[in-house]
Amino acid sequence: MAVAELNGAAIVDEASFHAESRRAFGFPDSYAESIDAWVDCMSYLRDDENMTKFRLKPDEVLEIVILDAEKMKAAAPDLLEELAFCVGGINERYDDYGEKPALELVLR
Repeated sequence: MAVAELNGAAIVDEASFHAESRRAFGFPDSYAESIDAWVDCMSYLRDDENMTKFRLKPDEVLEIVILDAEKMKAAAPDLLEELAFCVGGINERYDDYGEKPALELVLR
């Protein structure tokens, strides 16, 4: 299983979330630092688009681990909720294409 770790203590707003995401997922230079761009990048984990540093096999899952999640939840609760919503939506998108879900969100 592939694993990407985000430092929840460093995530206090959208800008810091996108900075952590760029670091953890290896988003391309063209990454627009928006939730829509995050969803777009994370929707190509099994394709050759090079939207992240991860290339998942058909049944592989990327575990997104948020370390110090309680600190992120205290500083940016709406952002954490939106992230969980986006992960669910991306997994539904994979399911719509007949693929297994690709993401698992883990709070530590």
